[in-house]
Amino acid sequence: MTSQLIKKIVTGDEIRRAFLKFYSEKLHKIIPSASLIPDDPTVMLTIAGMLPFKPVFLGLKERPSKRATSSQKCIRTNDIENVGVTARHHTFFEMLGNFSFGDYFKREAIQWAWELVTNIYQLSVENIIVSVFHEDEESAKIWRDEIGIHPDRIVKLGEEDNFWSSGKTGPCGPCSELYYDFHPEKGLQDIDLEDGDRFIEFYNLVFMQYNRDPNGKLTDLKFKNIDTGMGLERMAQILQKKQNNYETDLIFPIIQKICEIANIDYFSSDDKNKISLKIIGDHTRAVIHLISDGVAASNLGRGYILRRLIRRMVRHGRLLGITNEFLPNIATVGINLMQNNYPDLKNNNDLILNEIKIEEIRFRETLERGEKLLDELISSGQKLISGFKAFELYDTYGFPLELTEEIAYENSISVDVKGFEEEMNAQKERAKAASSNIDLTLEGSLEREIDLFNKTVFNGYNSLLSEAEIKGIFMDSTLVKQASEGQKVLIVLDQTTFYGESGGQVGDIGTIFSKDVEVLVDNVIRKKKCFFTLWNDQKRNTNYWTKS
Repeated sequence: MTSQLIKKIVTGDEIRRAFLKFYSEKLHKIIPSASLIPDDPTVMLTIAGMLPFKPVFLGLKERPSKRATSSQKCIRTNDIENVGVTARHHTFFEMLGNFSFGDYFKREAIQWAWELVTNIYQLSVENIIVSVFHEDEESAKIWRDEIGIHPDRIVKLGEEDNFWSSGKTGPCGPCSELYYDFHPEKGLQDIDLEDGDRFIEFYNLVFMQYNRDPNGKLTDLKFKNIDTGMGLERMAQILQKKQNNYETDLIFPIIQKICEIANIDYFSSDDKNKISLKIIGDHTRAVIHLISDGVAASNLGRGYILRRLIRRMVRHGRLLGITNEFLPNIATVGINLMQNNYPDLKNNNDLILNEIKIEEIRFRETLERGEKLLDELISSGQKLISGFKAFELYDTYGFPLELTEEIAYENSISVDVKGFEEEMNAQKERAKAASSNIDLTLEGSLEREIDLFNKTVFNGYNSLLSEAEIKGIFMDSTLVKQASEGQKVLIVLDQTTFYGESGGQVGDIGTIFSKDVEVLVDNVIRKKKCFFTLWNDQKRNTNYWTKS
């Protein structure tokens, strides 16, 4: 029996619930969202709603049922420079999907998609345009002869637009997309679906028939499958009649909180401020979910993506005039907004806020000085930032290369990326050479100095961040008053949150930082009543020992 509309669907939560309910009534099993950290070595993050089902489509894992439906959280950063600039680019988004594992195929997928968008979401036929793969006559025929779509509303596209895959390898096949036409009064002649002001693609039906191997060869899958994706944010824009996705109830409450902190009004703000507001609003959702799913900020892989997003948020907060710490307040709004649908956000609330706070403090320490240097480079009139200067911004001030490129681009300046990479490789060699001379055993006269200081207070069970006082500095087993750049020293602290290697447990890693220096913790070794920590300052090619 067809789902009956009780009231007009408008809110993001209503759109999500209506989708899942509709397909549940079509005998689809509702599958909870998978983690953003995929069980798939070919991708770093969950980039599509179908990714958790990829092993099922390949026949490597048993299907959860013949039919499934889900609302899957996703992250993509390949178009990060467009976030906040266009109406609908995001790093984090939710993909509503219905899936068939060797059960139904094109006819049912097309019929149910049409029923959903016209009966449940009540979209007018005059506002819908359909695209098909130019070689897929079967789909075009179903749309035209069975659904009754006028031929002028069916647009045939090439492989680049209407042949879908989850990556370079894996399941793939032709697809058919549904577009919303914001200006049907312009007629059906010379339709250009690339016109973002007029059209928005909101529902993609993938007819998964093939598997693509690393050489690009297509082979038939054992079973024909259906994979669809409807962007929740895009459907919210359509049904809520907003100018862009950011002004929907899925994101705008976060933006309103930013405006409150910055003491500005969104609708009266200029385009530059609106872009910053949108970037922070978008990145907030990505950051809280990444941390909740187990990603920690670092300089590698997923951790680097998280760190990059947080640092972009801090920078755009400064562009809005926000001088104090603000990210935990923004994150709290995001958590409250989404925790009913993603309860892990509530369960990991303290973890999320603490990680964000630490990263914000860490970056704000150096951001102002780095911005000053970058402003000087920009105001000098030069059109190219050298690799040396770009590396100095990265190494001394914590600016990721992408952030330097982004700011430079805003000012029509280029960056010598090759030169940056050469400086990076040279630094790695210097750090490697410096660290090779460190004696991790702590044998000899140095160990006899342990009792010179009181036992350090360990407070790592209650916090990951604490203030500490430097009680002494050793150089070559000799107590000194100060040390210069490039020298290896032992620093003695009065308290620490780092746990030392003991009983087979690996010592902590992390960062010690002050107003003038930031040092990476490579290892912590426990000796007698003390913790000895190796600090490796990669920026200054200096190795610090710390008795903590």
